[in-house]
Amino acid sequence: MPESLDQMPTMTDDELDADLALLRAAAVSAGIMAMGYFRRDIKSWTKENASPVSEADMLVDEFLGETLLTARPDYGWLSEETVDDFDRLSRKRVFIVDPIDGTRGFLRGDDAWTVVLSVVEDGRPKVGVVYAPARDELFEARLGGGAFLNSALLKTRQHQGDKLVIPAPSAVLKQLGDLGLDYVHGPVLPSLAYRLLQVATGVFDLALARRGAQDWDIAASDIILEECGIALEDVCAGLPIYNRENSRHGALAATRDSSLRSKAHFALRTVYGCPDASDVDANHQIERPA
Repeated sequence: MPESLDQMPTMTDDELDADLALLRAAAVSAGIMAMGYFRRDIKSWTKENASPVSEADMLVDEFLGETLLTARPDYGWLSEETVDDFDRLSRKRVFIVDPIDGTRGFLRGDDAWTVVLSVVEDGRPKVGVVYAPARDELFEARLGGGAFLNSALLKTRQHQGDKLVIPAPSAVLKQLGDLGLDYVHGPVLPSLAYRLLQVATGVFDLALARRGAQDWDIAASDIILEECGIALEDVCAGLPIYNRENSRHGALAATRDSSLRSKAHFALRTVYGCPDASDVDANHQIERPA
């Protein structure tokens, strides 16, 4: 390992391509593994934070940890299903992983769950893969290389319809309605990573998330959206920063249409507030959009 991680150079195109290939192969293998447990009677239990976990989550997590860290032993590791030892904070590059994003949906047989993998360098994602095995959809991107869906360039699509389609909690939707948006309540897909990407596919006009999303929920989608020209923002702090001691984030909005941005941010800040007002710059104060 380099003597000073701060002096370690940023990732080259060759390194980005190699890491994307690594994540792609690992995600597909992990998805095949998870599909062996899907819609079957499997062991599951509840974690301390009241979220579910299953034997499939743990098996996939173990496989990914062994596969990725064997290939890149100098990288750090942050996964939803691995106890965090904070060694990652000393690493310039980190794997951030959710072995099964949308475990509740996975357990009830909903097919919109995903395997979510990313590489983060200096707090921002450089490579990301979101794989929905039951839907046979593989989203991927690396910095500067464009975003792809099943190997085809992911071209951002405008949703077609008279009303905006927005998946969000009812309190947020009410705020958006009060701001004059005409919408229908989109389906709340169990995988947050997958839900965010539907702004790029044109299924949703906005994708919003309440406070509390973790690094592993959003880092891979962040770089894929970025490569599609879509901003994923913490509505109180701006671009999300990853691999910090606290891996939780404020309320989030992914917006394709810039005319919706201020309304979405206002609605989320009004409902959820900001974690610490002292951390919010003047551009993020709560002011009702015109």
